Amino acid sequence: MTGSAVKILVVDDEPPIRKLLRVGLTAQGYEVQEAPNAVSARRLVADDKPDLIVLDLGLPDTPGHDLLQEWRDEGLSIPVVILSSRTDEAGIVKALESGADDYVTKPFGINELGARIRVALRHRLQQQGEKAIFQTGGLSVDLVKRIVKVDSEEIKLSPKEYDILRVLAQHAGKVLTHQFLLKQVWGPAADVQYLRVYIRQLRQKIEQSPDQPHYITTETGVGYRLREPD
Repeated sequence: MTGSAVKILVVDDEPPIRKLLRVGLTAQGYEVQEAPNAVSARRLVADDKPDLIVLDLGLPDTPGHDLLQEWRDEGLSIPVVILSSRTDEAGIVKALESGADDYVTKPFGINELGARIRVALRHRLQQQGEKAIFQTGGLSVDLVKRIVKVDSEEIKLSPKEYDILRVLAQHAGKVLTHQFLLKQVWGPAADVQYLRVYIRQLRQKIEQSPDQPHYITTETGVGYRLREPD
C-alpha cells in the first residue's frame, strides 16, 4: 500500500449505502472510491489499484460472487470484504470460499466494518511465516513448541484440538468457513459434525464460559473466528 491514506473501493448499487460508507470510512482516515456496478468496479480496480474492496453481492449487472471469482482467477490479491443480507448465509460461505477475506451483513455498523477492514489489511500485510507465539487476552499458543496456555496455565489439547486452534491462530480475526477448517485438519471428505464436536471440546478447555465464548466465536451458518491477536 502506498500513499498517505489507504484507498478503499466501495462497490454497491445503493446510493444511500455508498454515502454511508463514504462518510464513515473517510472519517476513519480512508480514501474512498465508489462504483455502482461491476463495469465501473473493473475499471477502477484496473486503473486506480485500491488497497481493499468492499463488495456487495447483489450487483445489477454481474453477481458479486462472479466478480470476486473473476478477480481471484486473474490473480488479484487485494483484500475483499463482502456486504451481504443477514439471511444470505449460503452466499456468504460461497464468497469466502471464492477468496473473500471477511464479511459484514446489512444492516451493519460502520465501526464493525472498520474493524473487519483493519483485520483484512493487517492479515494481507503479515510477513511470510508465523510468529512463534500467538497471544490474545489470556490465551497464548506457542506455534513452535505446541504449548497452549490460558492465564499462564498450560492446557493439554488432543492433536486435533491443537490443529484446529493452530489454523484459527494463523488466521486470527478472520472468519474461517466450516469447509476450510475441515480441509485443513481432516481433508476434503470430512463431516462438519467432527468439527462441531472438537470446537465444543476446545471451548471446554480454553474458555471461561464455553456457552458464551470469548476466544472462539461462531459465525452462524458460516464458520468460526478466533479473537484478534493483541
